Amino acid sequence: MSMLPERVQLSLRQRERANEVVVRIIQLIIVIMFSTLYSLAAKTGHAADFQPVPYVLAAYIVLSLIGLIWSIRTELPSWSVYCSILFDFLLLYSLMISFHFQYEQPASFILKAPTLLYVFIFIALRALRLEWKYVAAAGIAGAIGWALVVVYVTTHEPENTMITRSYVQYLTSNSILIGAEIDKIISILAVTGILTLVVNGSSNLLVTAVTEQAAAQDFSRFFDKRVAHDIRSSQKVLEAGHGERRSTAVINIDIRGFSVMAANREPSEVMQILSAYQGRVVPILQEHGAIIDKFMGDGIMATIGIDDDQIAFSRKSIEAAEAVLLDHKKWRVEEPILAAAGVTDIGIGIACGSVAFGAVGQGDRLEMTVIGSPVNTSAKLEKHNKVLNSDCIISRKTWDNAINEGYEPKLEAEFLDTVVDGIAGTKSIVVLKA
Repeated sequence: MSMLPERVQLSLRQRERANEVVVRIIQLIIVIMFSTLYSLAAKTGHAADFQPVPYVLAAYIVLSLIGLIWSIRTELPSWSVYCSILFDFLLLYSLMISFHFQYEQPASFILKAPTLLYVFIFIALRALRLEWKYVAAAGIAGAIGWALVVVYVTTHEPENTMITRSYVQYLTSNSILIGAEIDKIISILAVTGILTLVVNGSSNLLVTAVTEQAAAQDFSRFFDKRVAHDIRSSQKVLEAGHGERRSTAVINIDIRGFSVMAANREPSEVMQILSAYQGRVVPILQEHGAIIDKFMGDGIMATIGIDDDQIAFSRKSIEAAEAVLLDHKKWRVEEPILAAAGVTDIGIGIACGSVAFGAVGQGDRLEMTVIGSPVNTSAKLEKHNKVLNSDCIISRKTWDNAINEGYEPKLEAEFLDTVVDGIAGTKSIVVLKA
């Protein structure tokens, strides 16, 4: 346990604590069932005679309730679990021994009681914790306890031990067959050994599963949630070279002059600026259905519609850009670290069309990404903001699609036919003015 990462240890302890609560609840159910059966069973002896069974059951209920409340309130230390195991068998065997007083039968009457079967229930209960040491402790306590019960029965009346060698007499009377009692002890130890092996194997599997789950959760933070879900639920092994054709809108966002600004600052300050900037932009993009494809320094590339090309991805992409531009006006007041760093200008480029979506990379290093003309166009339009001294440029195709999808402009738009560096010929674009 100590060799595992802290987050994995915490997850395992939480599971163990939850299982311990289940154990305590089952214990309480068992003692209530004992009490119910006792109250319904016919009684012998005089009303004035001392009857120890109710006291034993009452003690068991009290201890079960204490254990349940304790396990709910806090994580139980190991010694308390061992004590609980000891109390389980002490009270169980005390209850069984009290029967021969309660029902005025010879001590050998104890060995005939079917209550012995609860020994196996108490052993199995400890398997819920998925720790073999508790199963082993319960089995050993059960076996030793039964051996002591046999010793008590055979020595209770030294002048009449009632020991027999006849199996038939053993079954049809209160006689004691030592071999049968040894078989019971062997059965207890055999069940304990089997459960210990099973629990040990299950515990190892649990540790592996929890470790891998924690790792998967950590690694999924490097992907958009929807992409991470698709990867986890995929029926095929994720490999480079497999892709799908999808229709999407691609958004590229960048901070103006970030490289120069970052060169004159401490690395930790640069990361804080990036974190503040991304903390403003990313939630807005995600609110409009965008999937973050990658972070490229101060650049953010996102897609809308890559997971569902039936949505109005062109409209949503422009609405996301509008929301970012409107939020950008608040940065000077609400984000002092950005204002102090001079992060006042951003550039956004949007294009839409058909892309290839899949995994790229080699061997153990893969990356989910989109490749295609809209990706290149979006990046070049984002850079062209420097030429036009603008904040957001959208391809005319994306704008027209958005209008057809029901887009209603909130910002002033300027329509241009211009030459964009890296794009052949004249490009029809729309410039949004915040």
